[in-house]
Amino acid sequence: MVNDLFSLREQEIFRSLTALKGCSFVIIGGYAVNAYTLPRFSVDCDIVIADEDELKNVQNILISIGYRQEHLPPEALYSGSFLRYEKKVGNDLAVSMDILFRDVRDRATGAAFSADWIFEHSKVRILRGKTIPEELRLRIINADALLVMKIISCRPTDIRDIFMMLPHAQDKKWLASEASSRYDLNDRLSRIIEKVDSKQFKDGLAGVYGRFDQDTFDKHKKAILSLGNAARA
Repeated sequence: MVNDLFSLREQEIFRSLTALKGCSFVIIGGYAVNAYTLPRFSVDCDIVIADEDELKNVQNILISIGYRQEHLPPEALYSGSFLRYEKKVGNDLAVSMDILFRDVRDRATGAAFSADWIFEHSKVRILRGKTIPEELRLRIINADALLVMKIISCRPTDIRDIFMMLPHAQDKKWLASEASSRYDLNDRLSRIIEKVDSKQFKDGLAGVYGRFDQDTFDKHKKAILSLGNAARA
């Protein structure tokens, strides 16, 4: 039953992204993670838009396929130009498209990423579903740039994504430099390592991805420790 609900949501997100394929945007967040590692489920899709006319196009398309703009609470994760459009896909079931316009600002740290930076560090890639056998070719943020954003944000789900993605990082020195220029990287790494060292973290990974053997777990943890070395280099 739970998988059926996940599938309904994912099908709707893929339909929505298909409707938006002619627009200029970059996927970030959980759906971007799925382009680089074992796919996980996400209830919303985050897209970044740089141009005001493109923003209007995206809004009009979403409204035309059944979305409605939501009023966000003051404690929303992102500050600045952040819009959420939601669509009902069943009784008490909904999906949302989160639109970040011109920049992405992390409310907790104040760190900012311009839309130009996000577009510069992105390219067209294949997005695959977790519960549905579908693929889309869309512009997705690069793995290293996505890791920078997630290291800064450092929520529990971000730490899980960092753990899964970091062994695939292309340039850890660049990654460390970009993160350090926006926030205290040592603080972020300490938080990540503390979380990864907890029993709850490994149990949580198994709940999302299935059993994790110790050798693979140690390899991913080593990648996190090596980021600290890259920052000191």
